[in-house]
Amino acid sequence: MSSELWTAVDGYISDLLVSQDPMLEAALEASHAAGLPPINVAPNQGKLLHLLARALGAHNILEVGTLGGYSTIWLARALDEGGRLVTLELESRHADVAQANFDRAGLADRVILRRGPAVDSLAELVSEGAGPFDLVFIDADKPSNPEYFEWALRLTRPGSVILVDNVIRDGAVIDAGAQDPAVRGTRRLNELMAADPRVSATEVQTVGSKGYDGFALALVLASEPA
Repeated sequence: MSSELWTAVDGYISDLLVSQDPMLEAALEASHAAGLPPINVAPNQGKLLHLLARALGAHNILEVGTLGGYSTIWLARALDEGGRLVTLELESRHADVAQANFDRAGLADRVILRRGPAVDSLAELVSEGAGPFDLVFIDADKPSNPEYFEWALRLTRPGSVILVDNVIRDGAVIDAGAQDPAVRGTRRLNELMAADPRVSATEVQTVGSKGYDGFALALVLASEPA
């Protein structure tokens, strides 16, 4: 099997089950034109996020890592009446593109974009008494995943779901001696999820247009350590 085949299958799935959408396509085009890295989720992955948020009946969503806002649009469209989504982005250029994409998509009233280091923004959300969030999607710098996960636990409730993208790393996650900071951060995240009684978690490997990777899904069981 090859990445060409994986990409072709993703195309087949998206053509069949993911309707073309001018606002989502415009978001990708604007991100490309601005030179943002092409690391957004694939269309079928975006719809998975959307369906998960709908299945949860999400009213409050937190996203760590905005990029150009493609996944944000998918998630924000799943919010129930009066819902809100808080998304965190470090890079000003990314945030500018994302905000323009939200405005174009008619989502400025339900998406709150916070700029700056995510750890700082997460600490501010806790101090402000924000949340609890029904769904947290973490898709930012991988070395910081353990910190993002710990903050996410402080901003959720029993029944909330924490989803973390890119946790397989082309299979490198099984290398205990890996020096890659992204792999090391991912392995530490996995160890935290395995040891923390506040969550029940699993991971799923994926292949597709984004290569060989996967995601973690953690169900929050308790707000405080057992």
